[in-house]
Amino acid sequence: MRIPTTISLLLALGSTSIAHSQSIFPAVLPWRINTTGQTGYQGYPADVQLVRYGQNYVYVGASGIPSYSIGPWPGNPGSPTVQNWSFRLPRNPMLATTQTTVGMGHVGVFVNGVTFFNPSDARSYNNQNIWHQNAIFFEATGFDSALGHPAMVEYHHHQRTPQLASGGPTSHSPILGYAFDGFPVYGPYGYANADGSGGIARIASSYRTRDITQRTSLPNGTQLPASQYGPPVSATYPIGCYIEDFEYVAGLGALNENNGRTCITPDYPTGTFAYFAPINEQGANAYPYMIGLKYRGTLVTGNTGPGSGHNTPTETVVTFCCNTCSSDLDLNRIVGGGDLASLLSNWGNVGGIGDINRDGRVDAADLTELLATWGNCS
Repeated sequence: MRIPTTISLLLALGSTSIAHSQSIFPAVLPWRINTTGQTGYQGYPADVQLVRYGQNYVYVGASGIPSYSIGPWPGNPGSPTVQNWSFRLPRNPMLATTQTTVGMGHVGVFVNGVTFFNPSDARSYNNQNIWHQNAIFFEATGFDSALGHPAMVEYHHHQRTPQLASGGPTSHSPILGYAFDGFPVYGPYGYANADGSGGIARIASSYRTRDITQRTSLPNGTQLPASQYGPPVSATYPIGCYIEDFEYVAGLGALNENNGRTCITPDYPTGTFAYFAPINEQGANAYPYMIGLKYRGTLVTGNTGPGSGHNTPTETVVTFCCNTCSSDLDLNRIVGGGDLASLLSNWGNVGGIGDINRDGRVDAADLTELLATWGNCS
C-alpha cells in the first residue's frame, strides 16, 4: 500500500520522538476515574477514585457507589455505603490448571468500581444446597433500573447493567470490568472469529435451558432421590429460575463453560482469554450473565471472601492519571508514529490492533481518528 507523503512524514517524525518503553498495560486503562468530585447515592463519592499499577498488579481504589442513579429496592432493607475498595488485579493473568469455583459475594468489578456477584441469590430450594435460586428471577422485583441492589451495605449487580456502554451490532463491546482472576469481561459483541476477523457479531452463550418438566436430575445427568427433587416446572417455578435449570452444550455458542473464549480484542490485539456478558436473540441478558461457575484463570488472593477487597500494594506503584486515548495503540500515552505504524501494518478487513473505532475493520475511518488525536494523551 502506498502511504501518502504527509503520513510518511508524520511516521518518520513520530518514530523518533516517542518513548518506546511500554509501562502502561490494558488493565490500567478502562476504569471510570472520578476526576471532578462527582457524587452518587446519598452524596457519596462515585466511581473509581484511584488507579495504581506496579510490575505485577494494578490496584483499583473505588467507593463502590456508581455515578448513575440507583434505588429504590422494594423489600430490601439494605442501604449502600462507601466500601473503600482496593482490588488487586494481575497484569499477567494465568490460565488455571485446576479451576476455582466462583463463590458467593463479589467475584469481579465493573469499570466504575461497582462489584458483580455470581448468578445465585445464595438460597436454595428447601435449603438443601441442590437447586440454587437464580437471582435474576427470584430477586428481580428488588432490582433498581440499573439492575442492581444492595447486599446489606454493598451495592452490586448479578448481570450486565444498562448504565455502562456495551457496544452494539456494529462495534466491539468495551471492557465492562474484570473478574478476580484478572481476565477482562466484555459486553455482548465481539469479533465474529476469535482471530479478529469476520466483522462484529453477537457473542452467544453456550448455555441453554434444559428440556425438563420435572426437576429430578442435575445438568450432569445425576439422578436424585425423591427427597432431593426440585419443584416441578410451573408458572410459579418456571424453567430458568434455578441455576440447575441450565445446561452447557459445547459449541452451542461462541463461549466456553466459563462464559469466555481465547480471542483477539481491540484492547488485547495479540489475544487473551476474555469473558463476555451475553444477550439472547431478544436482547435480554443471558445466563450465566457475567462469568461461569468457575474462574478460567488463577484466582488472585485478597479480593474474595469475608472482609476482602482491601489490598495494600506490596510493590512500588505508579498512580495512573487520568484519561485514555483510543488511538494510543502502543500504550505509551502519546499518539504518534508508533501508533500510525501499527495501524498501517494491520490495514485491511480485520480487527485487533488499529481497529480504533472497533467496527472490525482497520481502514480510513481509524486513520482519520488517529490523526485527529495526534499528540499527548491528556
